[in-house]
Amino acid sequence: MDCEERLRNGCARDGCARADREDGVCGSESSLTAGSGRGLAAVDARPGWDRYFMEIAGVVAKRSTCLRRQVGAVLVYEKRILATGYNGAPTGLPHCIEVGCLREKLGVPPGERHELCRGLHAEQNALIQAAKYGIPVAGSTLYTTAEPCSVCSKMLINAGIRKIVFGEEYPDELGRQMLKEAGVLVEKFRSS
Repeated sequence: MDCEERLRNGCARDGCARADREDGVCGSESSLTAGSGRGLAAVDARPGWDRYFMEIAGVVAKRSTCLRRQVGAVLVYEKRILATGYNGAPTGLPHCIEVGCLREKLGVPPGERHELCRGLHAEQNALIQAAKYGIPVAGSTLYTTAEPCSVCSKMLINAGIRKIVFGEEYPDELGRQMLKEAGVLVEKFRSS
């Protein structure tokens, strides 16, 4: 349905919504009417971009094979998904859910001794997937269910990630400090 047709059907939007979108298609959430087939309730439930990509990161995290924390990451450029990643063992190797967790056995707290983990972090896997398939990520945004550690932070900085939106905090002050020094915008996702 184009803007003119929406207006004839009772569009509630003041002014032309095409100015809101690069492709000229009406993107007005308020322009859909009850007779449009979706209903007003569907319009009200439509997530904003940060929520949309964070929810996708949450679904990606469900693929994780880590015994301690399930993390999902989504790399996005201009509202388009470039790559996803979740934490787990390298391709073709036994998963932690099969062989156990050395860090857990040794009582290593989160944010320490990353070299003892057989898995890769979600952020690392997203960057690797993009590189494997020749997808440039410089200037993109990372949506992740957990704040990046210092190892991931260094990789994200060098990959040219410009913004990070994360869900839960991770106890790694060095990672936070490096991202700040590099000028990477970091935001905690607020679900409300």
